[in-house]
Amino acid sequence: MITKEKKAKVIEDFKTNPSDTGSPEVQVAILSSRINELTEHLKLHQKDHSSRRGLLKMIGNRSSLLKYVKTKDPNRYRQIISRLGLRK
Repeated sequence: MITKEKKAKVIEDFKTNPSDTGSPEVQVAILSSRINELTEHLKLHQKDHSSRRGLLKMIGNRSSLLKYVKTKDPNRYRQIISRLGLRK
């Protein structure tokens, strides 16, 4: 579970304007941090299938958000994936 402080830091790093909390960049960044934490959890608990299902749902949600950004503004898409280090 992502802590309130960590979530606030992620929002601060990825916001596009001073009152921004819901832009696609922020949503993708929050999902990425949650995915990373859950991935670490699943390395220790391989048989936790309910958490694995939640992880797959989060990955699908992040993928949908990235597809949306890619169709709206490819430059923003490239910037997001480079800042988060998602693609190789």
